[in-house]
Amino acid sequence: MSSRSTTRSGSASSSVARTPSELSDHDPLRLSVDLVSAARKSVELMRGVFDSPWLRSRSALFEAIRRYEVLWMPLISEVAAAEESAPPIILPPFDVEWVWFCHTLDPVGYRSYCELKYSKLIGKAAIFDEENEEYALMRCKELWVTKYPTEPLENQFDSVPHSNDPISLNQDLVRTVLQHTDLYLRFAEPYRCELVYLIAAKQRYKRFLHLLEGDADGCCSLIPTSDIALMLLSHQSYPTAYASDAKVFESGLGKIPGKGMPVKSEDVKETKMLWEKAFDQPYEKAGGEIHVNLEDKYSTKLPVYWDVSDADVNTKYKSLSPRFLLEVCVLVRLACGRSKVQPDTSPEFLRLRMIRSHKELKIDKPVSSFRSDSWEKIWHLYPEFGTKGVTLELLQPGSGCFRGNAAHEKVGVHWNELLRAPALTLERELERRVRVVLSLTPPVQAPYLLKCVPDKVTDDSGDMVSDEILKMNSYKPQEGRWLTRTVLDHGGRECFVFRIRVASGFWRRGAEVPVGVKWEDRVTEILQGSWSYVAGSIGRAPGKLVGTASPKESQEERKATWRLSTGLDLIICWGSSSSISSLSFQFNDQTANASSWVKLLKGRKKQYNVNSLNPVSKDVDDNEEEDDEDGEEEGFVTLVRFSEECPEGKATALLNWKLLAVEVVPEEDTVFALLICVSILRSVSQMRKEDVGGLLIRRRLKETKLGARDWGSVVLHPSVPLSSPHVQPWYWNVKEVIASDRASSIARLPVAGHSPVQGAENLYKRAVFG
Repeated sequence: MSSRSTTRSGSASSSVARTPSELSDHDPLRLSVDLVSAARKSVELMRGVFDSPWLRSRSALFEAIRRYEVLWMPLISEVAAAEESAPPIILPPFDVEWVWFCHTLDPVGYRSYCELKYSKLIGKAAIFDEENEEYALMRCKELWVTKYPTEPLENQFDSVPHSNDPISLNQDLVRTVLQHTDLYLRFAEPYRCELVYLIAAKQRYKRFLHLLEGDADGCCSLIPTSDIALMLLSHQSYPTAYASDAKVFESGLGKIPGKGMPVKSEDVKETKMLWEKAFDQPYEKAGGEIHVNLEDKYSTKLPVYWDVSDADVNTKYKSLSPRFLLEVCVLVRLACGRSKVQPDTSPEFLRLRMIRSHKELKIDKPVSSFRSDSWEKIWHLYPEFGTKGVTLELLQPGSGCFRGNAAHEKVGVHWNELLRAPALTLERELERRVRVVLSLTPPVQAPYLLKCVPDKVTDDSGDMVSDEILKMNSYKPQEGRWLTRTVLDHGGRECFVFRIRVASGFWRRGAEVPVGVKWEDRVTEILQGSWSYVAGSIGRAPGKLVGTASPKESQEERKATWRLSTGLDLIICWGSSSSISSLSFQFNDQTANASSWVKLLKGRKKQYNVNSLNPVSKDVDDNEEEDDEDGEEEGFVTLVRFSEECPEGKATALLNWKLLAVEVVPEEDTVFALLICVSILRSVSQMRKEDVGGLLIRRRLKETKLGARDWGSVVLHPSVPLSSPHVQPWYWNVKEVIASDRASSIARLPVAGHSPVQGAENLYKRAVFG
């Protein structure tokens, strides 16, 4: 078993000492390993281990430690002795590489281990390109087979009897490896591997090293932020390079708390103070936070789901626009020489607004709460890259007859401007009194957000049934009737149209009316693209068919089967009570693809579980179902994919079939998710003989004005005290975010019925209710 990722090219240079006053972006401290490539390599290795549940089992881990001690270290020491100039170009098997990585994160212990057993420090080659990695693996295989002909190259813990006997293993090494089992969770955010982020982290790491050197005699520990910690452990994972570089700052190395050591709040405060004094900048930033421990990181429910997407299968749908999210932090401080404004002496406040996509958002903070002796993080948010940036206004509340706020000064900061800034950080000063520092993380692709909104009835050709189309067709009757919905993305853009076949024939004044089709002919079609409008809101549906769901005639009561164009059959069953809580789902794979399978779980599961503190926790009971009819979980199902590589399953989509809204990760097919959503809604409507999802609405409803509060455009961290559901994940309060606008639009619909040309009301009720 193995899992290995490749990184890009690295470089090496000699170590030269610098003082803090000499440190700059143009004259940096030189390190003898390419930390940008090394950090990317570290994150990929940690992710590979986290995605390999077999290696997290005790028996596999103990076998990996045995292989490392008994096989790998003697082998690499022999090769290193023959190649004295530099660490040899050779890479061990994946499980051994992980143990080696963990061991090097204890530099003192690793050095002692090497000197005791091999009389020298064993180094690791900086291998960052695919060609060299392939060569290093092949060389390892050749040497391994020659030296250990009876030992398999891969970890075969399930067939090795002594792998379950940890007594004979180095207990210090066992503890070290076990301590790092969940190390990836500290660096799981997908932006951690972005080049611009790593370059900024490298700059901050060098500054941190100078703090170590300059505060060697201090009594407090220095606590690294997450970006600096990533650079530190990546540096340590190359032992000879780290030992050479550490000569410059070795007097301060003891000030960094080791893994498992308690971190005191006064140490965090002291570290921030030293940094601010040395560099006149806040210590923490977006993507560079301090967490005392892993539990502290997840002490509040994270509002966004960060995950690395290996591929986007939806690029084939040209009508879909990907979403990109970034993390933004805003910190403030009164300008030097000004004392802290006393409470209630100044009514001024600082306001943050978005440049685009969520213009309704206004977050205020009174100036009276700002300090002059330290930086304070006042806002923490996750906006889409399409919001363009933020504006900051220093405002004075109005008085008397004029209640409007008077703006003292207003500045705008664009995301592109911040991405070009050193360390991804910019400072602005308002009226020479308030200093504001903004920082961000590089934008990374986020899940797609799609919702279906009612639209006009269409005919067999996809034209809306209307007088305008009739005139354009020289009054030739429009044949066929289809219930139609438009699929909008997060920005309100039309990307798909789905249609449900209802009737054949046409309407003509007199006796001719559309006639309902049989159940198995009431197919659902999804068409890619937007409407082609011919007159106002009257248009023609796009012509490219990308998905279908065909109902199959069932011989069993309380059971519906849908043949999906993806090759799966979706089977929906319900109990005798016809309650939503009795629903169950099953997939039959018509393609006989045994390498992966899918499952639908009722409710918000995995990372969407609102009761879970850890958004990336894999300890979720897939068999746990929600009996929450008319509760918060009603209408939600989670799509989970399983494979040999991921036997615990990964949630790839969250669906609300009642409101026809979906969140889909890039590696999941959005059309597949939409087909499931519509099929469940149609089955439940038929089961309950009730229009639970508004399928009988046959006209376009007014949506919220684009740009006012676009869906998912801004999500606030829980530390920001603003309770609006429109700045929280949509599934936390779906009725407010998705249903509220729709409900108000339905309430404004005229009492008069639909045009008889579309067909009688009973025609559509029979189609929906069966």
